[in-house]
Amino acid sequence: MSIPAFDEIIEPNDQTAARADHLKTLRDLTGNVYPNKFVRSRLTGAEDGISALKKFGPVVEAEKEMAEVKAGLTEGQRPPAEIKDALNTRLKSLGNVRIAGRLTTPPRGNFVHLTDGIAKLQIYCKKGQFALVRNDAEGALDQENAWTAWQVIDHGDFVGVEGYLFATNTGEVSVHVEKLQFLAKAMLPMPDKMHGIEDPEIKQRRRHVDLIGSSLAVEHDGLTTREVFETRAKVISSMRNFLEGHGYIEVETPMLTPKATGAAAKPFKTHHNALDIDLYARIAPELYLKRLVVGGFEKVYELNRNFRNEGISYKHNPEFTMLEFYCAYMDVNGMMDFCEELLRESVLKATGSLVVEYEGNKIDFSQFERLTMNQAILRHIVPNDRAFVEDALDESWLADKAKLSLLKHVAFFMNLEIRDMPDGPRLQPGPSDIWRLATEASGDQVGTSDEQLQIGPTVEHLFEQIAETRLIQPTFIIDYPKSISPLSKASPEDPQIAERFELFINGMEIANGFSELNDPREQYERFVDQAEARERGDDEAMVLDEDYVRALSYGMPPAAGIGIGIDRLVMLLTNRHSIRDVILFPHMRPERRQAESDAQGADGSET
Repeated sequence: MSIPAFDEIIEPNDQTAARADHLKTLRDLTGNVYPNKFVRSRLTGAEDGISALKKFGPVVEAEKEMAEVKAGLTEGQRPPAEIKDALNTRLKSLGNVRIAGRLTTPPRGNFVHLTDGIAKLQIYCKKGQFALVRNDAEGALDQENAWTAWQVIDHGDFVGVEGYLFATNTGEVSVHVEKLQFLAKAMLPMPDKMHGIEDPEIKQRRRHVDLIGSSLAVEHDGLTTREVFETRAKVISSMRNFLEGHGYIEVETPMLTPKATGAAAKPFKTHHNALDIDLYARIAPELYLKRLVVGGFEKVYELNRNFRNEGISYKHNPEFTMLEFYCAYMDVNGMMDFCEELLRESVLKATGSLVVEYEGNKIDFSQFERLTMNQAILRHIVPNDRAFVEDALDESWLADKAKLSLLKHVAFFMNLEIRDMPDGPRLQPGPSDIWRLATEASGDQVGTSDEQLQIGPTVEHLFEQIAETRLIQPTFIIDYPKSISPLSKASPEDPQIAERFELFINGMEIANGFSELNDPREQYERFVDQAEARERGDDEAMVLDEDYVRALSYGMPPAAGIGIGIDRLVMLLTNRHSIRDVILFPHMRPERRQAESDAQGADGSET
């Protein structure tokens, strides 16, 4: 077994060596550089965190008064002593405050700021006027060595202080320290305080450093990292409150399942030793939640993780958060209406507005459009050039195998980018060129039926290639082919169409819902169709779940269900391009040194 030394994990350099020396000095002075606790005061009525103290009424009022006084002064002029003294008398009368936080800079002179990751508060230590608290059993006060300790505290260290509030000449309410207690050492240097961390890989791989750097940074482009995840928390909280306010009950269903069902996706597989069975990390909770509808839960939801062993992209992560809920006696139209209400409420509570900006587009959650899949394709496909194909484009094209074959080529050339020179700009062909290239690529196939082509999957492919990325404002796409919707009911008007919708915003699928299929025999037949597709090589096709068919056979009322991707929604609300930026600890390839170490450990070799 190969275990790295501490110095291999924390690589030594001049800065870490200096911090180690300071740590030794502080240990000699305090007895324990990592004490167990620090009790904060409660001037604000609750525990005095730095953020709470900065919002405390008397502190806010004091800073406002000093700002008004300063506004009437000339440059370099100090506030009148009588005004400042009266204000400081008022602040001191509040009583002593005990606060703790991380140093935002190294101490220089008497002043430094502490942060709780959100706000900053200045503290003032004057030589000879404060004592160092020893972190031993007695908690003795050491005034003689307090200034020595102050001089070896580093940027990023945690300290606790006790003292009284006062306003400086600049108008900033600060703490005049009477007692200083060392709480924890930062052995590694802090990120750049001007810009934080700019390397996206480091931000995602070491989120703790990203949070520190973002909180210390002077300049911010948009939300801080903490604000992104606070927004995420608000979205989740408001969704829970909305659902529970409408009678939904939150439940928990298995994360490890004997079958990978409920969605079309590749699962992660593991083995349970005690039971000697293979299990799968769930790809969706759908079939378990619908079992609960069978059992009498008329309104039920789960907000939890799903796992899919598939590709990683800016909008895909192997582990992601999904809100999924079901309502008895509702159909697909009622679920779309309810989804609109839920999203409006959540967006407004999380951001304060129904209009958010995402990558240059203003997304308006006050209105949602509804289009059939065919309408979306025809709206966004390039206009037909009659020089190459005489027939006008209409919905009949999307039921004709020969024309669908041609449209597949049109879709390909619509998304093709060409360079006219090796280093030149990317150019897209115009409508006439697209249709010319498509008809040339089709060749003898134009006007000839392609019997191997399947209409449902081909229409879905055309939608993905032609329309999906062009759907910027919230849009429900409805009337999916039944053949690609194995868990949804067919439309009573057209048995080839599923009562299903997907919500797209800024080219991303945000939600997927449908009227739930509750006929056990038809569900069985759909599973059989999926099994046949799996045998033909579709490894994402669903497997037969006999127990779910048996559950439906006890009777399930008419119902509608939906799954909403929380991560992608948060991307939109926080203007973050990558899903990794809204997941605290996204999956990433191991760093080279770690990967090499793991490989050596697996071989049983040592370094």
